[in-house]
Amino acid sequence: MTGRCNVVFGFLYLVLTAALGPVMVNNLPEISEAQAGKQQHMSALQLAADNDFENAETLAPMTANEIARANSAALLALNTQLNAELPNTAIKAGPHAHGNLEALLNIVVGVVLMFLTVGVRFKQIISAVFILGTLLHSGVLYLVVVFNLAWAGTLLGTGIGPALILLGLLLAGVAAAIGWKEEAA
Repeated sequence: MTGRCNVVFGFLYLVLTAALGPVMVNNLPEISEAQAGKQQHMSALQLAADNDFENAETLAPMTANEIARANSAALLALNTQLNAELPNTAIKAGPHAHGNLEALLNIVVGVVLMFLTVGVRFKQIISAVFILGTLLHSGVLYLVVVFNLAWAGTLLGTGIGPALILLGLLLAGVAAAIGWKEEAA
């Protein structure tokens, strides 16, 4: 049955991309430590600002050097936190989100193909375009973000994957316009 490949591929690919969730959880201790450090330095800076930059222990005005050191420590702690969160942010924004979406898109397209009366070759082309588009977009994103493969970044930069997804949507729309039927084949 045409479309079955997309449904099977979609579910298996959804498992693969959803499995990135536990990968992101592995970074949580590092992120928590960075957040605690940031909070400590930001709290000290906020306390100094609230006290008109008086030293909390001596009640003497803080010197410019002390203020600069407190400010620098807070900024560096903030930078450390952002750097700790960067791998998770890249995974969430790239292969995790796009992969899940494109997996579900393949499932939907597979089901829709069962309701079309267009030629088998046309259905096979639509099916192949969606699978290739998914692999060349979120699949390559997976290789870039998770495995840091530079060649995959070059391939991703060509835009072929998203173009294939758009082509697949156009072809599926045309096929639905000319060959929609009321029950599955």
